[in-house]
Amino acid sequence: MTNRSRLPVIVGVHQITDQSSQPENARGPKALMVAAARGAAMDSSAPDILKDIDGLTVVRQFSDTLPRFTSPFGRMENPPWSVAREIGCSPKELLYTTAGGHTPQIVVTRFCEEIAAGRLSCALLVGAEALRTQHAAQKKGIVLDWSEAAPAPPKSFGVEQPSFSALEEKYGLNAAIYGYPVVEQTIRHHRGLSPSEHAHRMGLLMSRLAAVACANPLATRRGPRTAEEIASVSDTNPYIGYPYTRYMNANVFVDQSAAILLCSAEIADKFSVPETKRVYLHGTAAGNDHWFVTERDQMHRSPAVRDVVRRTLARAEIGVNDVSHFDLYSCFPSAIEIACHEIGLSEDDPRNFTVTGGLPFFGGPGNNYVTHSIASMVQKLRSSRNAYGLVTANGSYLAKHAAGLYSTRPIEGPWEHANSDGLQAYLDDIAKAPLTDNVEGAARIESYTLMVRNNVPEKAIIVGRLQDNNQRFLANTSSSDPTLLQSFINQDRVGARGKVETVDGKCQFILS
Repeated sequence: MTNRSRLPVIVGVHQITDQSSQPENARGPKALMVAAARGAAMDSSAPDILKDIDGLTVVRQFSDTLPRFTSPFGRMENPPWSVAREIGCSPKELLYTTAGGHTPQIVVTRFCEEIAAGRLSCALLVGAEALRTQHAAQKKGIVLDWSEAAPAPPKSFGVEQPSFSALEEKYGLNAAIYGYPVVEQTIRHHRGLSPSEHAHRMGLLMSRLAAVACANPLATRRGPRTAEEIASVSDTNPYIGYPYTRYMNANVFVDQSAAILLCSAEIADKFSVPETKRVYLHGTAAGNDHWFVTERDQMHRSPAVRDVVRRTLARAEIGVNDVSHFDLYSCFPSAIEIACHEIGLSEDDPRNFTVTGGLPFFGGPGNNYVTHSIASMVQKLRSSRNAYGLVTANGSYLAKHAAGLYSTRPIEGPWEHANSDGLQAYLDDIAKAPLTDNVEGAARIESYTLMVRNNVPEKAIIVGRLQDNNQRFLANTSSSDPTLLQSFINQDRVGARGKVETVDGKCQFILS
């Protein structure tokens, strides 16, 4: 018989999106998280369950992750402590995650492991972003106070490691808005498409996200967006990092929060949580591709996505055709394209690949999007009894991957998770690209992106290969002449030949 004190189950979820509050009246991150936590308890039909929480994890805020999002209005010194204090619980475990869009799925998996092991009985995952209000307040010159002292700093959960290497930073490849476009160009080249053909395909892809967002009252961009509108460059839809327009980028300036409440089936029974509310994690796995994008020999592939999803589905003894609902991580088109390819899902599959509208249209609340993704999947599955829903998540530049398979089907026997055993060792053994620096000689362009401001290209970031030994290098152009940089948009430069020179310690690519 199943030991109900060790059977983990999701019992409550809640999401908040605020598009209208003026900055002087809007809720800050703590207030958003507290409201989401209380909403999850209400959703479980057991508002008093919050007092039984013995594990609480908060997803790291973007203001604590990236310097350009640092809040001028102060910060919570210990976010999980602040939230726990406000909702009236005293968890024995308070954690604050490290950065990464994959972390919510990792935390849900860990909570299930801890409940199955008898170390936790009731756990809360919560996160929030208020960058919309932060940005609006700064523009208006309004001073807010989001600071809160704490008796001690939070205990960190996860691995702290930069998303980019020192070599990548040297050439400007130090932000996701440039890393993902570099991957995108290799996808296009592998498919044999011209820039205009591929732009249209990306527009079609992202229009499927927009269509779902239109019907989602929690989405931050709900207006209809055609493929042509998404792919076409304009003053309102400029290039960010070529070839991505604004509508192909995650929308981070949002006020959004989400919470997921898990407990043992025994605790759910104690609080009379209805069976119609209960959703189970049936399969899960996690693994990393080579950490830095330029280390990957085939940047258009992801062995980690392939095997993480394969193992996740295998746990439930099903295949991708048995999944009714998907939410694939969608920060940029390349994330969707690679995931679809690796798991065997057509990009025009009628099941679609999102239940929210994705990060560009639903909203991209920093590291916390997948908390919304899982919450949305739980709500979808409650009205689609016994169906399976697959959530994928990634962090950094398509480096860190996790997946979860959910269903209202009760789990028979003990909950077990051994799906990731041996996977990382296998992934680590995959050969890396031969990467070098300070080189000279004949070369070709393997991929590139452009830093663009107001639709004017300012810098080219080039990934190249030497002709004589195929070693990969990074470079910028020898000149920042606008006409030269614009030619990287007007013409397809992937495969273009030239030479690389080292000047003042940096590689410069010169077109033939």
